[in-house]
Amino acid sequence: MTIHELKQRFLQKRSHAIEDVSQLLDFAKQTYINNEMTVKEFRNIIRELEALGAKNPDPVYQNEKSGN
Repeated sequence: MTIHELKQRFLQKRSHAIEDVSQLLDFAKQTYINNEMTVKEFRNIIRELEALGAKNPDPVYQNEKSGN
C-alpha cells in the first residue's frame, strides 16, 4: 500500500479530504490495527509520513480536549 492508496481509502471511509499528514498517520495506524495492511507496508508508510512532518498527537493536549 502506498500513501496515495491510503489517501484514497481515507476518502472512501471518511468522505472528506485529509487536513494534514498527522491525520493520515492516525488513519494508517487504524488501518494497520484492523489488519488492512501488512507490517512492512505500515512501517514504510509511517516512515514516509514522518518525513513529511506527521506527528503523533500530544497526550496531554488530548486529555485536555476530552476533559480528563
